[in-house]
Amino acid sequence: MEFLGFSLRNQLFVAPMAGVTDRPFRQLCKKMGAALAVSEMVTSNSLLYGSMKTLRRANHEGEVAPIVVQIAGANPSMMADAARYNVDRGAQIIDINMGCPAKKICNVMAGSALLRDESLVGQILEAVVHAVPDTPVTLKIRTGWDKDHRNALNILKIAEQSGIRALAMHGRTRACGYSGQAEYDTIRSVKAQASIPVIANGDIGSPEKARQVLDITHADAVMIGRAAQGRPWLFREIEHFLKTGTHLLPPRVSEIHQVLLEHLEDLYLFYGIETGLGIGRKHISWYTRGLVGSAAFRGQVNQLPTVDRQRQAVNAFFSALGEHHERLPYLAADPDTTNPGHASLEDLAA
Repeated sequence: MEFLGFSLRNQLFVAPMAGVTDRPFRQLCKKMGAALAVSEMVTSNSLLYGSMKTLRRANHEGEVAPIVVQIAGANPSMMADAARYNVDRGAQIIDINMGCPAKKICNVMAGSALLRDESLVGQILEAVVHAVPDTPVTLKIRTGWDKDHRNALNILKIAEQSGIRALAMHGRTRACGYSGQAEYDTIRSVKAQASIPVIANGDIGSPEKARQVLDITHADAVMIGRAAQGRPWLFREIEHFLKTGTHLLPPRVSEIHQVLLEHLEDLYLFYGIETGLGIGRKHISWYTRGLVGSAAFRGQVNQLPTVDRQRQAVNAFFSALGEHHERLPYLAADPDTTNPGHASLEDLAA
């Protein structure tokens, strides 16, 4: 797939999620089949550029192109500065967040709250596009603020007039959060009138669903978020299904054992031991949710005080699992199996 000057292996993108799509996770998803991964959102507040969190989010060392950084804010001038700051630090595509439903973002009139002020939307988009003229700028939105104020088509026209190069769209309003069904018909309507690529997002958690969403919306690509938490190999499963119409077998226990260990090591190196330990806990929980015998293990691993104990616990769990199963065995009745990620609205960027 050709996308904004980049040749991509497929049409599968990783959605930006605060607290999830850090550099280790983005690199892992790309390794396991994703063509493009969007960073956690980076604040436009220049006072925070020196914070450890912001510096980490702007760290792209060793990352496979294209490097996509999402910025968030409500002030056109500050958003322009944020775009320049991140391009100077390696960003190859700038994505603007107008889709985040979290209260702490909307309360400062950023994220999806901006959809209520179309004039300001235009000002922000134009300021960012003009600030980085040699870098593609994309936009992520929802269908509108609420069911009575769906204005995605208006936002599309503003975006196209402002020089936005692609539009990613979560098929819900801000008021819907993550409840109900994604509005694929709205995405289809936007795609039908768009002169720029449109990426469909929302409730894509299986190869069949990815195929269905592409067929319904005619989108140029699909963006996957929560379903990839603890299941980054979902991208290769979807890639294979889209190419062949057949399913890959579940991954071998031994493979995912090694994938998780390497992911944890990347987290320890990226965040440092103390923070990496805590972040590792939630990833271990996501990786093992729905697996046979994992409920007690998840409770135990959350209490472990050191990375050595964390590694030992992971080794013990997967070694025991591998003695009885060659491939990952999921409990068919476990509701978490079909949606491995259950982060709160406050943890997700878009």
